[in-house]
Amino acid sequence: MNLKTIFLIIKSLSLIGIILALYLLWQQFFHPSFQPCSINATINCEAIISGAVAKTFGIPTPLFGLVGYLVIFFAALRRKKRLLLSMATFGLGFCLWIAYRELFELHVICPICILCQTIMLSVFSLGIVVNRRENDNK
Repeated sequence: MNLKTIFLIIKSLSLIGIILALYLLWQQFFHPSFQPCSINATINCEAIISGAVAKTFGIPTPLFGLVGYLVIFFAALRRKKRLLLSMATFGLGFCLWIAYRELFELHVICPICILCQTIMLSVFSLGIVVNRRENDNK
């Protein structure tokens, strides 16, 4: 797979991440009555967006995801390989921390969060590939 295709995939994944982060922010701010991912006590986005993981350092947690995915999108757009990998590394660490808190402290699973975490893991993996290709070309 060539770099152009990898960057296109990263841009696409980051756009999906942006949409998911906006959805979580919308859920957090407006608390709509229809919540498709709050299925039961275990599979429950409401526990995440209103509970202990709702804010990080006083800032809505989905906002961190939104900013991260925006930085990744623009890094892929401008082909800033190190910025992309740096943000994806931070994002993956942040996602793993959130996943730990969801699973082991709150005992819930948020399907939207799982999608965000999967996207970030994919972007991180592709970021490694992009940076390795850069090093191979030197």
